Amino acid sequence: MALRYTIGTVRLLAAATGVVALIARFIYGLSFRSFVSVDFFGYLTVQSNMAAVVVTAVAGITALRGRHESATLSAARAAIACFLLVAGIVFALLVSQAPSVGYRIDVPWSDQILHFVLPGFVLVDWLVSPGRKRVGWRLLSLALGYPIVWGIVTIIRGEFVGWYPYFFLDPAQSGYPLTLIVYGAAALALFALVESCLIAASHVAPLGQRELPGGGYRRAALKAGWLRRRAHRSRRRVRAAARTARDSH
Repeated sequence: MALRYTIGTVRLLAAATGVVALIARFIYGLSFRSFVSVDFFGYLTVQSNMAAVVVTAVAGITALRGRHESATLSAARAAIACFLLVAGIVFALLVSQAPSVGYRIDVPWSDQILHFVLPGFVLVDWLVSPGRKRVGWRLLSLALGYPIVWGIVTIIRGEFVGWYPYFFLDPAQSGYPLTLIVYGAAALALFALVESCLIAASHVAPLGQRELPGGGYRRAALKAGWLRRRAHRSRRRVRAAARTARDSH
């Protein structure tokens, strides 16, 4: 029970940290004259972190209430973890390569949380925290479909507003179409690899689940279910005996 409360509390704190970082990053952007509020929400990282805040908060409340995590929630956690991890990896690569293409990327503390701290948290949470369900391989379609749709919408929108979140999507910053194809294929391969690892990890017991006393989380859950069923049968027998006694009188 203590572990459940700890996990739930830490998840809610992580969700709150994400909200603070998102707000701080938005305020930081307002200090630039070229900043456009709508464009802020066009970043894949921002969209992923907004979703992560919601999913992590739901997972935290679920843990605090002692409820079993649904298959849908586990799938959402796996998808969000993939998007955050890929965004963090790509961001790190872009920051290191941006100067060579004349593109400036600032990294304030809010970006460090959104690109590195929260992705690291969701990964550790996925690998360690007990209670998650197995995730099917069909989730790969979402892991690849979402960034494809996002990329198409971003490119089309960029043609009209003249803004692109990443330099390899901008015709003025890179050569079309070769650069787009190379970067796009590499990004999709990374999405597929990361999501495959997360799905594979869901088919083995989380590290925290293995460490629980009494044979692990699954055995404890089975024992608790058996005790509930036994108590239910006992109550039924008592009620049946009471009805028999009343009928005999």
